[in-house]
Amino acid sequence: MRQLSTIIPDADVLLGLEPEELGAKLLFILRETREQSPMFHLSHIEGAITLANLPVPDYPREKHPEIIRAINEAWAWLTAQGLVVSAGGDSGDQGWKVLSRRARRFEDESEFADYATARLLQRDMLHPSIASAAWQSFMRGDYPTAVFQGMRQVEIAVREAAGLPQGDHGVPMIRRAFGKTGALSDPDAEEAEREAVANLFAGAVGSYKNPHSHRNVPMESAREAAEIVMLASHLLRVVDARAAAKAGRDAS
Repeated sequence: MRQLSTIIPDADVLLGLEPEELGAKLLFILRETREQSPMFHLSHIEGAITLANLPVPDYPREKHPEIIRAINEAWAWLTAQGLVVSAGGDSGDQGWKVLSRRARRFEDESEFADYATARLLQRDMLHPSIASAAWQSFMRGDYPTAVFQGMRQVEIAVREAAGLPQGDHGVPMIRRAFGKTGALSDPDAEEAEREAVANLFAGAVGSYKNPHSHRNVPMESAREAAEIVMLASHLLRVVDARAAAKAGRDAS
């Protein structure tokens, strides 16, 4: 088994990794050795990686307990994600594991990183209006569509909350809605703050919705798409708050 110290020679760097980051390193070490040994056991991995039984260990001996704990956390994450599963039968009862079908499909660590990022985009964290369509597109790997759906919903929500005509769209409409006298402008905020909010919405729609409306824009990074969809979700919640404040002012 290729040792983790070959990939991460510095113990402090290893200990600074999150469980999913260290899990990725472990996963690809296991993939490399699968042909020789399709089954593996956590206790053997601990011994092989930390080299605790050698006179000159790869990592300082005083850090072995912390390294073992980090490995266990990464192992638990891989298990929870269904990437490491029981070998089945008597071997499984004794704690032996194998790589899942999904784990065997990863070609490289960039694919794994996209998978891990996708798992971070939790559906229940998204605004209800994009929690279905945009999330489903994202999980299918159709990142341009997910981004477009999220930002298109922002545009629709702004137009409806501001009471603007259906024909109004894009950055000019956003500017009208959040302008100094716009329906979604906060009259109690400083002028600079009102302008900043208008710029935020106009920049988001202009950068991430309009290009996807007019042409095919490559977007292969799950991380980038997730960040933009989350931005759309945040903007939608801002619109909700501004619409509620507008309704309160209109009622008074």
